[in-house]
Amino acid sequence: MSTLSELIKKHGAVSNGDMDWFHLLVADWQIVADMTFADLVLWVPNQAGEFIAVAHARPSSAATIFYRDISGEAPRKPWDAQIKKAFATGSETTLTGADSFDGVQVRFAAVPVRRPQSSKSQEVSSQAIAVVTIHNNVSESREPSKLQINYRDCGHALLSMISDGSYPERDNHTGPNRGAPRVNDGLIKLDAEGVVQFASPNALSAFNRLGVSGELVAKSLAESVSLALKLKLRTDEDLALVLTGRAPWRSDLASRNLTLSVRAVPLRRNGERYGAIVLCRDVTELRRQERELITKDATIREIHHRVKNNLQTVASLLRIQSRRSDSPEAKESLEQAMRRVSAIALVHDTLSAGLTQDVNFDEVFDRVMMLASEVAASHGTSVRNLLDGKFGQLKGEIATPLAVALTEIVTNAVEHGLEGRSGVVHVNAERKPKKLSITISDNGKGLKDGILGEGLGTQIIRTLVEGELRGSIKWFSPHEGGTRVVIELPI
Repeated sequence: MSTLSELIKKHGAVSNGDMDWFHLLVADWQIVADMTFADLVLWVPNQAGEFIAVAHARPSSAATIFYRDISGEAPRKPWDAQIKKAFATGSETTLTGADSFDGVQVRFAAVPVRRPQSSKSQEVSSQAIAVVTIHNNVSESREPSKLQINYRDCGHALLSMISDGSYPERDNHTGPNRGAPRVNDGLIKLDAEGVVQFASPNALSAFNRLGVSGELVAKSLAESVSLALKLKLRTDEDLALVLTGRAPWRSDLASRNLTLSVRAVPLRRNGERYGAIVLCRDVTELRRQERELITKDATIREIHHRVKNNLQTVASLLRIQSRRSDSPEAKESLEQAMRRVSAIALVHDTLSAGLTQDVNFDEVFDRVMMLASEVAASHGTSVRNLLDGKFGQLKGEIATPLAVALTEIVTNAVEHGLEGRSGVVHVNAERKPKKLSITISDNGKGLKDGILGEGLGTQIIRTLVEGELRGSIKWFSPHEGGTRVVIELPI
């Protein structure tokens, strides 16, 4: 299914400002669908003046009209005239007479969409930029309850704000979606002074569990919460602004046994705030899980830190043993082992500093190249390292064997390819969505007789690349000299 941006670019003719507004609207119109008990469809005009559906929201509070998403389709004939009328006049229109869709009786209305002229101005352009249609299932209509009446009043208030360009608000700092309050979780309607006009049963139950006793209606929500939790709310702090409905923000209320996420949606008419909707949701279990994840993450990072320290200790012991060895072969073997351990330690060091188990491998490889420079210096030569491209973020289980394999390859290029003379080691990394290609080349003497040796280093490299990483590796001796190694890994 095409995304909103793809559909608009394919069918519509809109500015970047309009596109941004459509994304804001679609990100926050689910509560309108739930409060109006209706399917919402966003229609955008193309250059020929014809309309295409680019987004669709189904209500979680009622049965949907459209069992299949209609995004990308043109409006039916009875709708088309009303959509064009709402767009041209800038006023809400309704379809008189009966309407049906797939045999279901439908009540239809169309609302124009406007937006502020700029991000710094609240002035709204007179011309509509799109149309939202509202499709209610008439077959489900019955004598509305008090809850349904208040929900619809709130939903129609937001539709009016969509029409005059005051909803959604650009400074809608509601935080991440995890735990975001939804209409059916609990809804409270406030007046301009923050006094409760209506509280849904779920909202009343949630605040009672929080510690607020008795009814909420006809009481200041902020004062009720302040009294129950023994909080001193400053009028300018986030929580007070949310509980009085003055800012379109989101905050958490916490008692000993419950955490309640609350979100305010100010209601405006002609630019003046006349009330607010406050949504609430019990997020106690979500917050507990988040705290556990933070604790586990800190524990994992501490483990990586300790493993890194232990590996560095092992590398230091190998270095000391190497210096005390009289055998050149033993000295070289110990130095190689020390570098392999150091390469693994680099990955654990990076993992210990991050909040995820992904590694910025470009940072790791910079330190791998530094190891190669140290090897060259120990042989009395100098090497110039060149890197093109980016490795990007890699998972820890890929980063560790890759770091060891590249350390082996680059070290071999310095020790055996250049062998006592200065030169260049050139690394090229090409990252694609599902593949990572790495080429390491040097301007040394190349493979002897064009044949790759089968020493321990080569065996380690093959085992890591082809076994652990499930990739492929090839060695070449180009005509211009030197050695080239090509690695391809699935990611």
